[in-house]
Amino acid sequence: LITNLCTVIVLWMGARQMDQPQPGITVGQVMAFVNYLMTIMFPLTMLATMFNRIAAAEASAKRIWEVLDTVPAVQNPPMPKALPEPRGLVRFEDVSFRYGSDHSEPVLQDIHLTAEPGQTVAILGATGTGKSSLVHLIPRFYDVTEGRVTVDGLDVRELDLGELRRRIVSIALQDTVLFTGTIRDNIRYGRPDATDEEVIAAAKAAQAHDFIMSFPDGYDTLVGQRGVNLSGGQKQRIAIARALVMNPAVLILDDSTSSVDVETEAKIQEALEASRRKSTRFIIAQRISSVLTADKIVVLDGGRVAAEGTHAELMASSPLYREIYESQLGNGGISHG
Repeated sequence: LITNLCTVIVLWMGARQMDQPQPGITVGQVMAFVNYLMTIMFPLTMLATMFNRIAAAEASAKRIWEVLDTVPAVQNPPMPKALPEPRGLVRFEDVSFRYGSDHSEPVLQDIHLTAEPGQTVAILGATGTGKSSLVHLIPRFYDVTEGRVTVDGLDVRELDLGELRRRIVSIALQDTVLFTGTIRDNIRYGRPDATDEEVIAAAKAAQAHDFIMSFPDGYDTLVGQRGVNLSGGQKQRIAIARALVMNPAVLILDDSTSSVDVETEAKIQEALEASRRKSTRFIIAQRISSVLTADKIVVLDGGRVAAEGTHAELMASSPLYREIYESQLGNGGISHG
């Protein structure tokens, strides 16, 4: 703004001088003044811009250091216990959980739940009933407020965090995060030493192999940041493959097939059943048809376990489960949700 104002003043003064009967200045001299002005003002403008950026950077740096100096609420135990051969026996023992301070509203209350090794446990409930919060306690994304969560009899707070999240538990989330790199690298992200054969086997189980091979570069196809060049269903299947390649004792599918069609979802479930290592699986799904064959279905309501059992048992004993079932599959098995 100052540069433009000065230029206007120079041109105005020059025009007045040249408009005299005997001009005291020429057009060339006016242009020379303008050039001198630009030469002087440019570094001053850059200097002002630099000071503005320094001030903005200083404010940003303070916020960055605040984040870097934050002590995580979930800490690795000083003397972690080992779990040489995890089987996948998961227990929630009198678990309650709330976010933030002790005065906040509890998200989960008095949860008692057991998942035997190799079982498939489905979690159902309305939005906000604590389904994701429940399964996120297993890999210690958060720590319980009361009670404890155990894997094979050991409190997860006593296990090494890296070991817990790399070898014992893997999770595929609804919000899929993919990174810039090849599809192969994205599948290997949680286990960099996985062989090509293991990567392909995981992709086949996740029903991702066919669409991956449809790309000219196959598994070497470059993925844009956050998977911008893939559809929602493709991203979710790659995320499931990434969880499977870790060969975990406990596999969590947190609404990770919401963008996948029903037929593909059924094939994924069949592949998981036939897998070499049958992990203990926790499945959160919006479509009740996805979990009818689960070994155990848990219905959450208001942060508590409202009902628990197989599909047949719940149809006979739980009005809430029947309501969910009939709202989606009440018309002769035709899904509306």
